[in-house]
Amino acid sequence: MNYTDKVTNIIDNLDLPKDMVGNKEIIKARFVEEVAYYEKKRDHTKKYYNVFRFIVTTGSILLPALLSIGQMDPNKLPKNFDQISYWSTWSISLLVTISNGFLQLFSLDKNFFNYSLVVEQLKTEGWQYFGLSGKYEDHDTHDKESYKEFCKAVENIKRKQVEQEFQGKGNNTKKKKNKDDSDNKSPLMDFDFDGQMKSFMEKSQNNQMFKPLVQTVNQTSNQLSNMDNMVENLKQTVTNSVVDQVKTKVDDVKNLVEDVENNIDPSNVNLTVTVPARDIPNQVVPQ
Repeated sequence: MNYTDKVTNIIDNLDLPKDMVGNKEIIKARFVEEVAYYEKKRDHTKKYYNVFRFIVTTGSILLPALLSIGQMDPNKLPKNFDQISYWSTWSISLLVTISNGFLQLFSLDKNFFNYSLVVEQLKTEGWQYFGLSGKYEDHDTHDKESYKEFCKAVENIKRKQVEQEFQGKGNNTKKKKNKDDSDNKSPLMDFDFDGQMKSFMEKSQNNQMFKPLVQTVNQTSNQLSNMDNMVENLKQTVTNSVVDQVKTKVDDVKNLVEDVENNIDPSNVNLTVTVPARDIPNQVVPQ
């Protein structure tokens, strides 16, 4: 007796309330049919998965063995062994590559594991509901609440399997931007760092743990401000001192020049101009 026949008999014997007697057919149509459906898909996938996996495993073992035999002394090998070895290794390599490609193309390994897991989850959920154990242990009978909870659990298992099987295979066309897109934005884009830092510092001032840190920061800020003022004052003082000294020197030089000009008598100044002999014209004869 298979699982479907056993569970059908159990469902027929469930003690449901009078207003829920017709729900037995819903359980058969949804729960039992889902278990049978995934069992069929699991067995179908398992057959191909085992065949291709067997070819890949066996070929991976035979291929290096044949290649190692080809390294022996040709005189000790059978006649035409090189041709037999060549075509054998080529065929095995081709079979291994094709089998592995089919495994990856149809995701046979992944589907086999998923179908097996779904079947066991559905069966476990069914046995817990029929025996009122596990999540249904708070119910004394198969009442309406336990029935709703069971149906919800079955649909959740089905939905998760469908989402996992068809993940990334839907329509990826970009949608137009709408008002709801603002909910999908990254929270980092709207993070107000300055406002949060200011709020944190204000709260920290009222916290005893952060008071030494806040006081140190304030003292450091005040010291830096005082240093800036000292540097600016020193710069202004040095500039004024240099300007005053330069101005004084210029005035002294100016006064000295004026004294020299006032003390010079033009009548007592003899100007002697020495002209080089080469600059005197040849027609000038000295007397």
